[in-house]
Amino acid sequence: MPALDIAADAALLDGLTAIAAAAARAIREFAGQAKARLKADGSPVTAADEAAEAVICEGLARAAPGVPIISEEAASRGQPRLSPAVDGSTAYFLVDPLDGTREFIAGSEEYTVNIALMVGGRPVLGVIAAPASGIMWRGVVGHGADRLEGLGGSNATPEAIRTRLLPPDQPVIMVSRSHLEARTRAYVEAHPGAKRIACGSSLKFCYLAEGRADLYPRLAPTHDWDIAAGHAILKAAGGEVSAPDGSSLSYGSPDLLIPEFIATGSPAI
Repeated sequence: MPALDIAADAALLDGLTAIAAAAARAIREFAGQAKARLKADGSPVTAADEAAEAVICEGLARAAPGVPIISEEAASRGQPRLSPAVDGSTAYFLVDPLDGTREFIAGSEEYTVNIALMVGGRPVLGVIAAPASGIMWRGVVGHGADRLEGLGGSNATPEAIRTRLLPPDQPVIMVSRSHLEARTRAYVEAHPGAKRIACGSSLKFCYLAEGRADLYPRLAPTHDWDIAAGHAILKAAGGEVSAPDGSSLSYGSPDLLIPEFIATGSPAI
């Protein structure tokens, strides 16, 4: 699998931004008329998920020919899942074409499009689009992160974003609206002065990246494609995503699952 020099190719970030924006516009065409069916694992899928996936996969094939793509919906249909070797030459995309399908079906605005570029087993570039609000976030690890208003893709004017230091009182902890299980709830309750905000999809990473929140724990399994784009953006903005013991996350397992993680805007904590 080919390696990509993202530091030297700013056009790649703009290209992925435009692809995410196009997928977001495709999803908006289905807003308010989502008819769901259940996949083999019991999770819902809609025509909007599949339309966004088609836009993204076609766009990535043009923008980065030959770079493999792991996408949630393709994986759920039984297409082969890659188990990439973790070395510096490995590059592949992780895609969640509609993260927060439950929220989308319920009429909430808390759903996103996630595209991440993985190199050497780590997310190095991420783009997240929020179709309902028309806001996008993107980042390249080591080169900063920004936010764009509107779904005009690379034509929008980027605004640099940065995480904030942990406040001395009442830190803001993001939790999942649909997947708040017992261990994560206990973790949050161990911070009695914290303000808890429930939110769907990868928006939680974006709020940490732009300094609106401080912590996002998830002490239960989630798929690689759910968090890779947010991980890249948050790290590019000055934060970090790691296992609860502080060790690095391990992407690319056979089941493509991350057992648990804690995302923070202040890596020192």
